[in-house]
Order: sequence, then structure tokens, then C-alpha cells
Amino acid sequence: MAFQAQGILFDLDGTLIDHFNVLYRCYRHTLGQMGLPIPDFETVRRSVGGSMEVTMSGYVGKEHRQKAVEIWRRHFDSIFLEDVTMLPGSFELVEELHRCGHSQAVFTNKIGDQSRRVCTHLGLDPMIEFVLGANDTPYRKPQPEFSQAVVDRLPVPDDRIIFIGDSPFDIEAAHCVSRPAYCVTTGTHSKEELIAAGADGIFPDMFELARTVFSIELEPEAKTLEASCNEA
Repeated sequence: MAFQAQGILFDLDGTLIDHFNVLYRCYRHTLGQMGLPIPDFETVRRSVGGSMEVTMSGYVGKEHRQKAVEIWRRHFDSIFLEDVTMLPGSFELVEELHRCGHSQAVFTNKIGDQSRRVCTHLGLDPMIEFVLGANDTPYRKPQPEFSQAVVDRLPVPDDRIIFIGDSPFDIEAAHCVSRPAYCVTTGTHSKEELIAAGADGIFPDMFELARTVFSIELEPEAKTLEASCNEA
């Protein structure tokens, strides 16, 4: 499938990074503060992927959402760098694509300022062009204006850009600007859900995505790379 891409737009949560422990701690803290039932980890994991406000409405209702959102954000601000890691193979793929001369950016519904701090914390800054997230524009995935804004900022032709994510939001965000969306199942949605949403390719992890989409072999154990920049 090696696609002649010059620009890659990565989603963040569930695609490049594992931030679910922090997110769950924030929901647990918020719902506990409000005296509401606390769902288990997997229930919260399945409910996220769009925006925190939408997810929170499902737990507290629209009438209590604003209070819950404020509690959640205060707690997240205090702990969001405590328990965040790169998903297996994601750092190595970004590193290799950068070495091969591709333009890369992060495109997320996570708040932009916090997303930039996460990327800095994880050492991604030297390899990505920019991070575009919530509050950086008036829009969110999958609004076409948000997708167009990120495509316009990447310094490559539009038809050489691909999106990589883990949710139907990422797929719709790509398709609304006529770009392909390749997905991994390391995030919030199953293979069946991603098939139903129309993903252009679905992979169990970043290793298989790297191999199929870019002809890059990432070694899970040794973290060594064998790749041809001309093929990616």
C-alpha cells in the first residue's frame, strides 16, 4: 500500500500517545466530587474520542455539564504530564518519517496548549511542524473548517497529505477534505467501528501501519529501523 505521502497529520490520544490513565483519573475525580456513580476504566475508555464536553454530558447531563467540565479541567491541569507515554512504535515512526523528510503535524481535539506541552514533554518537538488543537481555532473535529485549517498549514500539496487516527472523528475529519484516513485500534474504537466509519486502512498497531502504509519496518524489541525513504 506504500502511499506517496509527503505530509502526515497525526491524531494524539490513542494514536501517538496513551493518556487514558490520566483521563480516567479526571473523570473519576470529577464524578466523585459531584457525588455521582463512577464508571469503570473500560467504560470511560469507550466513551472518549470526540470532546471532553460531549463525553461529560453523557455522565452528568447537560444541566450539570459546565460545573463538571470546570472540575475536570482543574484536575487535568494539575496531573496531565504525570502519566503520559508514547504508544508502541509511534515515536519511532515519527522519528523515521522526519529522517526521510516528511512534514508532520499533530491534529487533535485535545486543547492545543496542553497538547503542545505533552509533545514537548515526550520529545516530539524537533520532528513535527506544529500542533493544532482545540481552542486554536473556533472548530473541532470533524468540522470541515478545522480540517481545512490544518491542511492549509502543512507545507506540502493537499493531495500529498494523509490523516492517521483512531476514531470515526479522525476518519470524517480526513474525508471532509478528500484525504485518506488510516487508523490504528490502539485507541477508543474497534476495528468493526472503524470499518463502519469508512477508514481507508485499519491496523492493530503502529508497527503494522508503518509496514503497510510507509514500507517502514519498526522492530518492537530492539527499536531499530529498516526503511527506504524513497518508498514512503
